[in-house]
Amino acid sequence: VAVYSVIRDLPTEEKYDLASQMRRAAISSSANIAEGYGRFHYQENIQFCRVSRGSMYETQDHLITCIDNQYISKELYDKIWELSMNAIKVQDGYIRYLKKKAAHLKDPSNS
Repeated sequence: VAVYSVIRDLPTEEKYDLASQMRRAAISSSANIAEGYGRFHYQENIQFCRVSRGSMYETQDHLITCIDNQYISKELYDKIWELSMNAIKVQDGYIRYLKKKAAHLKDPSNS
């Protein structure tokens, strides 16, 4: 949601390039989480989570572009950066959880 507020306020010359890339990266992140969750195997879910994680980092890179070009304030940048880092940490925790569940299926004595 925070990324969309940035996109809305980008200068006209960035509405189709940077805005489009930011929108696609943000959508890709959540869409890959959903797609992975819908898979039957832990390894597939993990792979989609990794793709999602990559999209989160791509979104962060676009935020760096925004701050470098003074499209957003430092305060907004810091706020969104912190939100994105928290999302990445949660995603990393979910990936660890899925890996443990997958390992337990292979060897149930690994509790």
